[in-house]
Amino acid sequence: MPVNFDVSGKHVLITGGRGGIGSAIATAFVEAGAHVIATDLVPLAEKTREGIDDRTLDVRDADAVRVLAGTLGRLDVLVQCAGRAAPMEEYELATFEEIVGIHLTGSFSVATTLRPLLAASGGSVINVGSMYSYFGSPLVPAYGAAKAGIVQLTKTLALAWAAEGIRVNGIAPGWIRTALTAPLEALPGAAEAITSRIPGGQLSEPEELAGTALFLASPAARLINGVTIPVDGGYSAG
Repeated sequence: MPVNFDVSGKHVLITGGRGGIGSAIATAFVEAGAHVIATDLVPLAEKTREGIDDRTLDVRDADAVRVLAGTLGRLDVLVQCAGRAAPMEEYELATFEEIVGIHLTGSFSVATTLRPLLAASGGSVINVGSMYSYFGSPLVPAYGAAKAGIVQLTKTLALAWAAEGIRVNGIAPGWIRTALTAPLEALPGAAEAITSRIPGGQLSEPEELAGTALFLASPAARLINGVTIPVDGGYSAG
């Protein structure tokens, strides 16, 4: 029986699809022949991206999520990338609640709202966690708490929805060059401290995560369910 990595023709929704990681994953799915809808909180400022149906969505707005669901005739893959970090500001309660609301509550809301569509197709959910799902950081307490919650949510939904044919997995990126990590990299000595722990000695690009997402969405990953895969260049092994 040949191994099947084909995702062509699949209908894919990516939240946070205009951020660094989300955009790279969206482009990879398009290049692999999938139909892609990418949502983001920030309206698209530039011309429409080729092959991507760009829409605006606040994942914290349950009504807006339900409206979006009503426009989807089919859904095979949900990739949840929506999120942001606010170093040091997250010790303020309002900011803490905002960050957790985007990453964790928003992911739960979107996934549960789209569950019937995913069940109809035997679909796949891919939640984007972080190395801070496992490591503490004094700069981003809300981001770290939410990303740790993403790992547990991934396990829980995988168990709860397996009977419906829905697989739920996660990806835990390491240090990826995006607008989100730029403020941390800019701190004195931060870049050196980061790269000294990465076996390859360098940060990664968003495009380097896309292959894992494509694999998890493909038939080749049929037996993979409830796991979060570190994609960090070996950072977590150090």
